Amino acid sequence: MVLVGEASDGREAVESITSMKPDVVLMDIELPGISGAEATKKISESNPNTAVLILTSHEREDLLFQSLRAGAAGYTLKSTDSEDLLAAIRTVNAGEVCISPSMATKLVGDYLDRSGNPEGTDTYSSLSNREREVLPLLAEGHSHQTIATKLQVSPFTVQTYRQRIMRKLDIHSGTDLLRYALRKGLVSLEA
Repeated sequence: MVLVGEASDGREAVESITSMKPDVVLMDIELPGISGAEATKKISESNPNTAVLILTSHEREDLLFQSLRAGAAGYTLKSTDSEDLLAAIRTVNAGEVCISPSMATKLVGDYLDRSGNPEGTDTYSSLSNREREVLPLLAEGHSHQTIATKLQVSPFTVQTYRQRIMRKLDIHSGTDLLRYALRKGLVSLEA
């Protein structure tokens, strides 16, 4: 393997790919200028023979899906050891998809969630706008009173939203609600 170049932001990456024509690009998801996902989309459209491997510290399902939709051939974590990273590079260079094991678990979980739904739709889409507003606040552990004050409704209304959310998403505990919100990228464990 030969390193043919580096870029400090998304725009520079997109511009330099055209002249360098690398086989594989290691792309961070968070870049100044344009995002890694947007840069990936531009690279995939203009250089279909270049495989983009997202290398990130984010174990977020929403970023995984965003990257794959943009045309990334892989999604691996910066915590990956060097042997596994080299294997991931070789895998995407061979035209295959490579997703880190923890993210593959999330991908399979999402698939199973969707396949278990008879309509085949995402259960999140069944939530009303207000329920989508309440969900992350509940997941972050805010009290019904705090949420009620923030949204200018009664605590009983918040309780009703919570019950509807739990029913629609088939979630049975606050812990499961937090897991769901983390998986969907609605909340973060970072301070």
